[in-house]
Amino acid sequence: MTGRAGGGPAVVDTPIAVGAVDHKALFCRTLLETFEPYEPAQIAWPELDDDARQRLVGLPIWDIAVDTEERASVNVLGYAEMIGDPLVKQATELNGFEEARHKRVLAGLIAAYAINLPPAQPYRKPRAAEWAFMVTGYSECIDSFFAFGLFEVAKRSGYFPGALVDIFEPIMQEECRHILFFVNWAAWHRRTMSWWRRRLFAAKVLGVWGFLLWERIKTARAVNGGNNFTATGHASFNVDLGPAALLDVCLVENARRMARYDHRLLRPALAPTLARIARDLLRLSARLARRVSRRARQ
Repeated sequence: MTGRAGGGPAVVDTPIAVGAVDHKALFCRTLLETFEPYEPAQIAWPELDDDARQRLVGLPIWDIAVDTEERASVNVLGYAEMIGDPLVKQATELNGFEEARHKRVLAGLIAAYAINLPPAQPYRKPRAAEWAFMVTGYSECIDSFFAFGLFEVAKRSGYFPGALVDIFEPIMQEECRHILFFVNWAAWHRRTMSWWRRRLFAAKVLGVWGFLLWERIKTARAVNGGNNFTATGHASFNVDLGPAALLDVCLVENARRMARYDHRLLRPALAPTLARIARDLLRLSARLARRVSRRARQ
């Protein structure tokens, strides 16, 4: 699985206005020109010893991962059908194709290592195509931020064999490309609207975030016996990292992956900003706790 997913168009310093034709061309071409044409059916899955396979099978994420990729591909391709702009339509279709390909990669992994999953529920194309596309886009902005960090923790720990990690590296970078495309689409899309439609779009964005918050609460209760794997999954990798240190890894990895692309493109901001605030509060709380502990011992 080699290709251009880690690269991007040549970086130039010519200013570009968000919402302009040049901006649209840049975020669409960035996605299109970094496409990597690998075929999931041709992936050579490495043999795993019993311990490694049990670690893989024991992760409580595979059914949710398959369902997420299924929904993402349907939502993205459903919205692509209603896009009038040829370039944006082409890029969005590629985004949807890659999401569907991620599901095929997961299906290959599940078959290769005999991971038992409950029967998948069919997912129909939603009627509110733009809403579904936005739910997918903003959801990936959150999930990918933490996934970048957890993926790096897994690599450092040796939790998975290197050959297995190498297979998923291009997929992680594709997710980076997807969220980069989405946040620039959202900004461009809003700028092309009349003033009153911008207000409606802003309300829709707030509605999406409210929906995602409620969805995350439900998922956190369901995964791993009620624990949020995104927040606690690093403990499965046998790495001694506290929550603040894990957030540091997520921030570094997010910045590293985004740095590969043209600096004029907008980056997702909410998840990194909240992560910095949470990290700083955690460290402040730890310092205060140590200070109180020292005073109690005196």
